[in-house]
Amino acid sequence: MMPILVGIAIGLAIGYVIAKVVEKNKATKIIRNTRKEASTILKEAKIEADGLKQDKILQAKEKFIELKSEHEKVVIAREKKIAEAEKRIRDKESQVSQELDKNKKLNDQIESKMDDYSKRTDYLERKTEEVEKLHKKQVENLEVISGLSAEEAKKQLVESLKEQAKSDAMVFIQDTIEESKLTAQQEARKVILNTIQRVGVEQTVENCVSVFNIESDDVKGRIIGREGRNIRALESATGVEIIVDDTPEAIILSCFDPVRREIARLALHKLVTDGRIHPARIEEVVKKTEKQLQQEIIEVGKRTVIDLGIHGLHPELIKTIGRMKYRSSYGQNLLQHSREVANLCGIMAAELGLNAKLAKRAGLLHDIGKVPETESDLPHALLGMEWAEKYNENPEICNAIGAHHDEIEMKTMIAPIVQVCDAISGARPGARRQVLDSYIQRLKDLEDIAFGFSGVQKAYAIQAGRELRVIVESEKVSDAKASELSFSISQKIQNDMTYPGQVRITVIRETRAVNIAK
Repeated sequence: MMPILVGIAIGLAIGYVIAKVVEKNKATKIIRNTRKEASTILKEAKIEADGLKQDKILQAKEKFIELKSEHEKVVIAREKKIAEAEKRIRDKESQVSQELDKNKKLNDQIESKMDDYSKRTDYLERKTEEVEKLHKKQVENLEVISGLSAEEAKKQLVESLKEQAKSDAMVFIQDTIEESKLTAQQEARKVILNTIQRVGVEQTVENCVSVFNIESDDVKGRIIGREGRNIRALESATGVEIIVDDTPEAIILSCFDPVRREIARLALHKLVTDGRIHPARIEEVVKKTEKQLQQEIIEVGKRTVIDLGIHGLHPELIKTIGRMKYRSSYGQNLLQHSREVANLCGIMAAELGLNAKLAKRAGLLHDIGKVPETESDLPHALLGMEWAEKYNENPEICNAIGAHHDEIEMKTMIAPIVQVCDAISGARPGARRQVLDSYIQRLKDLEDIAFGFSGVQKAYAIQAGRELRVIVESEKVSDAKASELSFSISQKIQNDMTYPGQVRITVIRETRAVNIAK
């Protein structure tokens, strides 16, 4: 049994060895074939690389030839420009040489003329000396004949001439003064007439009522509201008396202050257009309208200075000019008056040969002191001058503003022009009305008396000054104190003011409870 197993094992070993030898021969053949393929690939790659190399070399040569040709073109163009420049330089050199030749000839001519001039000068000097010698001899002969020296004769002659010249000058001055007086009056009259004729404006007198037109009479009921609460709220918010009568499709707004009337008119227009009319909405719309009117005032000032061709005004001065639209002077609209004075000043200054733009600027600003934001004790001319100085206006304009009512001395020619044009504008027939101005002042004094008491929030003079409506702060004034306040105001008015008829004092105390739901 053992020999069989040994024989099998030997056979298996021999078979394994033979298999390994066969596998080794196969591997050797594969390696040899692989090496042949690799050498073939390498040869092909080398051949392809040589071809690419040759192509790149050819491309580089072509690029070099192209760049070289472009460079040659650039060089040729530069050489051409240089040649042209050299040609121009040669031409200029030839021109310069020709000019030098001309100048040389001119210099020669000038030198010859200078020689001739020097010879003539010498000749004149000799002749002058001879003339002086002859003059001296003649003077000596005259002195011998007259028995006076030359200096004494000169003094006598000068004295006689002085007396004669003085008398002639006095006569001439007197004639000139008389003629100037006549001429000045005629010329001044002519300038003023020409100025007035060239400015023609419509005269409008301020009134104290405005008419608000409505589409139908049904709107009147909505404006009045239930038990009149809407109209009371509107009157309290604006300080304007609203008169709803039998006039068809119209409501009358009555107030001496044009700003309040305009706020009431605009607020009514918004409320009627919107359709929501109740006390809370009325207060909201009135506040918005007040802000809108302030913006409109600025726009009015800008349009005015643009229309008059005035530039560089400070924004505060422009705002002041806009406020003039809602102010009046003796019944005359202040903005229209100032525009008219500006135009008159420009024309008159041009007639007199002065600076028309400066005069027109002074004419527009001459009454800015009449629209102060806060009350002042200064006259409006001095207050306007202070504002103009504050906002760096020209000193001539400041002097003209301050001197147009003779509060200060006139130091420029523009000042009398502004004064004259102010008088021309105010003196036109129907331009001003003294009664209206004093009436408006009385209404303002009524409101100022109410504001003098503590706790007063608003005060409005209505019904042409026959009623003073006072709105107080409910936290500071009780119901009992409201009655006492009404009596105190009435006594103060009775003692301090002069007025026709009676004045009713109505004190309104309103309590509100406001909460917000979040």
